Amino acid sequence: MTAKDAATEFTEENDNPSSGDPETAQAAEGAEAGVDINGETSHAEQPVSEESEQPAGGRAAELERLLEEQQQRLLRAQADFDNFRKRTIKEKEELGQYASMKLVGQLLPIVDNFERAIGASKESGDFESLSKGVDMIFRQLSQLLEQEGLKPMETVGRPFNPEFHQAVMTVESDEFEEGIVVEELQKGYVLKDRVLRPAMVKVSG
Repeated sequence: MTAKDAATEFTEENDNPSSGDPETAQAAEGAEAGVDINGETSHAEQPVSEESEQPAGGRAAELERLLEEQQQRLLRAQADFDNFRKRTIKEKEELGQYASMKLVGQLLPIVDNFERAIGASKESGDFESLSKGVDMIFRQLSQLLEQEGLKPMETVGRPFNPEFHQAVMTVESDEFEEGIVVEELQKGYVLKDRVLRPAMVKVSG
C-alpha cells in the first residue's frame, strides 16, 4: 500500500463514524432518531398553558351556573317589584275609599245632636227650643268645618272674579260700579288654598 492510499483510507474512516466504534455509531443514529443509547425515547419538555389545566367542558359548566344564578336573581327582583306594585295600588285604593273617615267621625256627634233636637221637639211641640237647638248645632258644624280649613267667601261689594264667582245675572245698580258683586245667591267656599265651590252671584252691569 502506498502512502497516498493509506491517507485516503484514514480520511474516510473519520468522515463515517459508523465505520469505527459500534457504540459510537449507534449513539449517533439514536440521536438522530430521538432515542438514547438505552433504547428509551426522549421527550422534550412542553410548556403547560392555563387552558390545558381546566378542560373546556368545565369552563362551560361554570358559565352556565353563573348564568342560572343571575336569572334566579332577576326573577326574584321582578317578583318583589310586582308585589310592591300590587301593594301600592291596594293601599292607594283604600286611601281613596277611607280618606273621609276622620271627618265623618267628627260629624257623628253633630248628627247625634240633630237627632236629639228633632226628637225633643216632637215630644214637647216647642218649636222655639227646636230653633235654638238647630242654631247651636249649626255653629258646632261651622266650627268643625273651619278647623278642617273650610272658609266661606266674602263676595258682596267685591270685584267680580271668575276664579271665585259664578255670575248668573247682570243687573243695573246705582250703589255699585260696573263689575261689582251686588248680591250673593249661594255661598262660595274655599278649602285651605283651593276653591271648593264658587259663589253664585249677581254682578252690576
